[in-house]
Amino acid sequence: MSDWSLHDMAGFPAPAKLNLMLRVTGRRADGYHLLQTVFRFIDYGDTVRLRVRRDGVIARLRPLPGVAAADDLTVRAARALQAATGTKLGADIAVEKRLPFGGGLGGGSSDAATALLALNHLWGTGLSRKRLQDLALPLGADVPVFIYGQTALAGGVGEVLAPLPVAPAWYLVLVPPVAVATAQIFQHPELKRDSEPIKIQGFSALAGNDLEPLVCRLYPEVARHLAWLKSVGGAQMTGSGACMFAAFADESGAQRSLQACPPDMFGFVARGLDVHPLHGLADLSEE
Repeated sequence: MSDWSLHDMAGFPAPAKLNLMLRVTGRRADGYHLLQTVFRFIDYGDTVRLRVRRDGVIARLRPLPGVAAADDLTVRAARALQAATGTKLGADIAVEKRLPFGGGLGGGSSDAATALLALNHLWGTGLSRKRLQDLALPLGADVPVFIYGQTALAGGVGEVLAPLPVAPAWYLVLVPPVAVATAQIFQHPELKRDSEPIKIQGFSALAGNDLEPLVCRLYPEVARHLAWLKSVGGAQMTGSGACMFAAFADESGAQRSLQACPPDMFGFVARGLDVHPLHGLADLSEE
């Protein structure tokens, strides 16, 4: 699809998330893991482009490598919203990707949440934030927090959310040239699954990631990148990897560390966000 054909499609931001802390506190009988984590959005991510259709068709205009249209989370999100509301409208969808697959930055989940938020607005379907979160959970455990739309302490499988104040920060994020299979990590027999939840009143520092030691053993490139990043300050992996990050008080400190990065490592600098860019959609009620 040419870039020209995107010009009449509205673009909506799908920001990345960081896990400032991630603890695996147990496992349910159905196999899902119980987590305690802190989600924070950053001002770097994908763009989901949408155009309303009158014929009810959900069409993906830009393929994603290795992802069939029926499995694309933005397509699944649009169809879930159609089914829940009975709307006769459809949409053309094109995702401009910047977030890597298997990076732990929540790219697919963020794209799905943005599709739900934006189409709820464009279609005038009027579902509340809570109802959209309910639709989001079957799409993936990380999708609801992007609907929730603010820095959050999460429990359960990641869907029990509460607001959490976090100090302002800039982040240097490194992107190793590997994709980590989340399912592989959570199914691995060596994964630590018995961490005690910790009490959190406010949050200003990194507090560890239970998945990090296992991912570093299985993926040497993750271990190498993380070792370098830890040499410049406190750093940890986000999600199930492969990406990792270090926090800085200002942009200049983060940029200096990025410039000092070895030439075979890729990264970017982003600002922490207190709220999702689409959190304030005027027609989104909180009930």
